[in-house]
Amino acid sequence: MAGASQTRCLPTGRIETVAQLNRFVDTVRGGPDFAGGDVGASARLQDGRDLYVFGDTLRAAAGGTTQFVRNSMLVFAPGCAQVVLPAGRGALVPDRSDGVGYWPMSVARVERPGYDLVGVGLQRVHRVGSGAFDFEALGPAAAVFLVPRGGVPQLLGVRDLGPDSPDTTRPMWGAAALVEGEWVYLYGTARPQEATTGGFSLRVARVRVDDLLDTGRWRYWDGTRWRRDAATAKELLPPGEGVSQTLSVFGRDGRWYAVSKRGEFVGSDLVVWTATSPTGPFGGATVVAHIPSEAATGTLRYMPLAHPDLLPVPGTVVVGYSENNTDVARVIDDPRRYRPRFLRVPLPR
Repeated sequence: MAGASQTRCLPTGRIETVAQLNRFVDTVRGGPDFAGGDVGASARLQDGRDLYVFGDTLRAAAGGTTQFVRNSMLVFAPGCAQVVLPAGRGALVPDRSDGVGYWPMSVARVERPGYDLVGVGLQRVHRVGSGAFDFEALGPAAAVFLVPRGGVPQLLGVRDLGPDSPDTTRPMWGAAALVEGEWVYLYGTARPQEATTGGFSLRVARVRVDDLLDTGRWRYWDGTRWRRDAATAKELLPPGEGVSQTLSVFGRDGRWYAVSKRGEFVGSDLVVWTATSPTGPFGGATVVAHIPSEAATGTLRYMPLAHPDLLPVPGTVVVGYSENNTDVARVIDDPRRYRPRFLRVPLPR
């Protein structure tokens, strides 16, 4: 099978502030390989490039039409953006033969001599109707990419984690991820089966980097120690706290931060929780910004994700949130309506 390649460089100009970053997002029309997408989780590679993964992505299809592919990847070098494009121009993590696809949620990377290993937390999804938003999540998955220094990311493997099931009480592992030493911490979100709005609870597992795709080696935090049984995983945050299904957790200067939006589409508050360990407990919920959706225009704002390596300033972090519209025709007409936007927020002390 042919490996992925990278498209020609799309000049980004100088980006030294959040305002310049948003100006680039708002003004560049993109190309046939990437016009718009959501999620936008990122990791900084050892060669200084930034790798971003996106969910449903607008891409040109045969005959001048536009199609959505389930996931995509961009790599940013200073002054240059490139799409990582598989041979068939479809999703970078390909759909299963039965049509189930993969939406990315999180990214974590580990440095090796001459290359990076990049793990991507995914959720399996399939259609349950003809509407633009008629999807159902079937459970988590994980993919691993090898990224040579200065080279093109290549998919090494993907693994579904557990059987297909729409049960929302089963944690969606990989909703957030972080690396500490040789350990990958994978956060899982869940909520009561009958709930259609409100928040998700938060739990954590960990595994050594090289064993990411071997769930038999995962261990789950029960509040005191790591155990083999996923059912023993303790809630770090209850569903009443209102984290979204997908969020960010990262460490800085000996503290750990969880970043999410309460109420997802229907909520407004961008919240930061803090902890003294990757295992929590997380507390001190602080509202740091407001990113409401707009019923009048159909604008949706959701899934804020932190980018700790992007334009760093002490005491703050840059957060990107997805923007979309309930009218898919408007998105296809102008894909700039369907791209992450960025803001800088303070970190609670």
